[in-house]
Amino acid sequence: MKALRFYKFGDPAEVLRIEEVPEPLPGPEEVLVKVHAASLNPSDVKNVQGNFGKTTLPRIPGRDFAGVITAGDKDMIGQEIWAAGGDIGFTRDGSHTEYIVIPKKAARPKPKSLSMSEAASVGINYITAYLGLVERAGLKDGETLLVTGATGGVGSSVVKIAKLKSVRVIGVDRKQMDPERAKQSGIDLALSSESDDIVNRTKEFTGGKGVDVIFDCVGGPLFEAALNSLGVGGRQVNITSVGDRRVCFDLLDFYHRQLTLFGVDTAKLDIVACGNILESLRPGFEDGRLTPPEIARTCSLDELIGGYEQVATGTATGKIVFLLES
Repeated sequence: MKALRFYKFGDPAEVLRIEEVPEPLPGPEEVLVKVHAASLNPSDVKNVQGNFGKTTLPRIPGRDFAGVITAGDKDMIGQEIWAAGGDIGFTRDGSHTEYIVIPKKAARPKPKSLSMSEAASVGINYITAYLGLVERAGLKDGETLLVTGATGGVGSSVVKIAKLKSVRVIGVDRKQMDPERAKQSGIDLALSSESDDIVNRTKEFTGGKGVDVIFDCVGGPLFEAALNSLGVGGRQVNITSVGDRRVCFDLLDFYHRQLTLFGVDTAKLDIVACGNILESLRPGFEDGRLTPPEIARTCSLDELIGGYEQVATGTATGKIVFLLES
């Protein structure tokens, strides 16, 4: 079978190669899946660059995909499934290939309303959003949420999940968002980190109370402003830090306001746990309350190295998905 593979870490254009490799064989509690579509995440690029300490080589990268079970549990053969995350792409061969072996408990039914490419694009972005917003911060009806990096892959997924509840959403992005587009995406108040005073505007919006939950997709330069926008008993989720990894905040103020800070890293979940989250999200996609990310480009497996280059250089403008049929 054909697969994307790397033997050392470095620039994706230099270390990735398309190879013919043996088709993997499923074990007793595993299934073989023919990959129909797989998406490309920034974390895939960072993995190839050597930014994850746990990756073993040689390795087939890729974390999110959708396909059809072709071998393993006879009762599951022919099922259309989606899966993502866990150790695939790190210590287990990933999804940027024609066939992949995964634990059968991780193979969850694909939403019938989504195409293979749409299902493959959901993965890590939505899993990160759900893990932080629902399982860690415990967002409740009637609360107010602030999302930094609100138009990014994870940020936009956070907004969509939040809108499953009766929650008011403040979206922060570097540039000023188009008001109509922000409203359509579910954002009630759109702020620019370059031109708006986030803390004051947030306090005005909440009647001086501050927000209940913050999902910070930026960290670094926005961390302290976000934290200062929380009300008493507020919860903040952090998933990364752009630029400076070190931040400062008033510890006395932190404990007097009884705040909680959560660090969320989906790489610590195994693929079965990620499958459980996808299963929790599936009803929202099937009834239309949740929508997949916008796909900017589809390509063949042979063209996927170019996609890695685009993401690595910051020239990709949306989700890239490889289709096996291309």
